[in-house]
Amino acid sequence: MIVCCGLLTVDVLQTVERLPRPDEKVVARQLAVDFGGPAANAAATAVALGSGVRLVASVGDGPLAQVARSGLDRAGVTVADVADGGDPALSTVLVTAGTGERAVVSTNATSAVGASVEVDGLARGMGPGDVLLVDGHLPGVALGLAREVRRRGGIVVMDAGSWKPGTSELVAASDLVVASADFCIPTDLRESGRGVVETLRSWGPRTVAQSAGGASFVASVRGVPTTILVRRPDRVVDTLGAGDVLHGALAAFCDQGLDDGVALQRAADVATVSVGHSGARGWIVEP
Repeated sequence: MIVCCGLLTVDVLQTVERLPRPDEKVVARQLAVDFGGPAANAAATAVALGSGVRLVASVGDGPLAQVARSGLDRAGVTVADVADGGDPALSTVLVTAGTGERAVVSTNATSAVGASVEVDGLARGMGPGDVLLVDGHLPGVALGLAREVRRRGGIVVMDAGSWKPGTSELVAASDLVVASADFCIPTDLRESGRGVVETLRSWGPRTVAQSAGGASFVASVRGVPTTILVRRPDRVVDTLGAGDVLHGALAAFCDQGLDDGVALQRAADVATVSVGHSGARGWIVEP
């Protein structure tokens, strides 16, 4: 069983030949409206790889929330809503045809976390070997949930996309941490002579990696320096959500009991496949 805790968005995706210049209008080649966000995309990825998944996120009860709920239901993701009304965040995504590069503009979530959220309830049914994936959003809920899952003998996987309030505490409460290529540690917390991987691992996780976009990346797997190979994809259609796919696949393979290094390599392979399709989840539905 997997629980993903973090950000849910509603994404408006438009594919364009190129990004518009100031005061210029361009016509989109393709339009899609669906749910997104790192935790939600990771949840859908883990479902596609055979895991049962519950998403803990701020969903709300507004019109955008209904769009998100409908998409999550189609993806087979069960939802535990921690919002006190409102809507999830809205993201506008421009994908450049030919390169798969994307530009994203996002609002903050308009829904607030309810005061009555109980960690025990969110962790119901979890035990030894089950996996919690956190993305650094909903820090108060995520940290309490991480500590509870570890107390129960579960595994905590962290998607460290960027530094946020509570990141250091969440890293310390995690077993596996995968940082993004542009993840930076604040100056006052940096350790002289140590890079991101070494520094984060010194805070407690057993395995830490830092991705490098489409390139192979380094990891410390239970203290052993390891290279995770990223193979060149046959084609690049859309890089949107490749990191989310990486983290969701990692959670799924950990849930299946694979060793950390094997799970990281297989997750990287799934992420490579995903960029050959449209959107973060096109690889799931396209042949």
